Amino acid sequence: MGKFGKWIAGGLGWAFFGPLGGILGFALGSLMENVDAQQRSGYSITTTGSFAASLLVLLAAVMKADGKVLKSELDYVKKYFVQSFGEDSAAEAIRMLRDILKQNIPVQSVCIQIKQNLDYSSRLELIHLMLGVAKADGQVDAGELNTIARIAKYLGVSSGDFDSIKSMFVEDVNAAYKILEIEPTASDEEVKKAYRKMAVKYHPDKVSHLGEDFQQKAKEKFQRVNEAYEKIKKERGMN
Repeated sequence: MGKFGKWIAGGLGWAFFGPLGGILGFALGSLMENVDAQQRSGYSITTTGSFAASLLVLLAAVMKADGKVLKSELDYVKKYFVQSFGEDSAAEAIRMLRDILKQNIPVQSVCIQIKQNLDYSSRLELIHLMLGVAKADGQVDAGELNTIARIAKYLGVSSGDFDSIKSMFVEDVNAAYKILEIEPTASDEEVKKAYRKMAVKYHPDKVSHLGEDFQQKAKEKFQRVNEAYEKIKKERGMN
């Protein structure tokens, strides 16, 4: 069993209930029987399994946004998961994803459940991972971007934080400033202050409870903050 199977079998926590549970019950079949009953009883604990399950359901919603799911999209998602979690986990994730894609996904209801049970830093990481998958083919499709933006809104992610993460994948001339959530007219001191704030917000330790694999992916977001800051410093000749 790969990582995804172990995460799910290890406990879905709050994701076993509500609209997510209905979708996952169909998709995961026998794996659901292996979830410890104690893990099913409470909404308060966020496990790696509940985070992984949330990610798969939201990815399915993004892929279904244009009314069709292409083989190329599944291939891109598989490639992303192989790079992130290995061959076995990618194969498991794609099997689960195929079943989830067959269902109607009440996006707003699912997002409300996630918002009620997942801390803010973890919700930011969901947005980061979805945008990473969306760009697996080299660019973020406008339809996918609109769907992820809608999901971010339902998840309670601020527009500034969404634009910050989006700018890590959708480049423009002011991307570095958008990542730090400031305007190009900001003073040097404001740049430094913004960097310190974003470095704390996106620090990988914020999602340490999601496990080493997802924390490792969070380091990419943290690195982009550092890169944005260094770029601005170089352009301005800041010390």
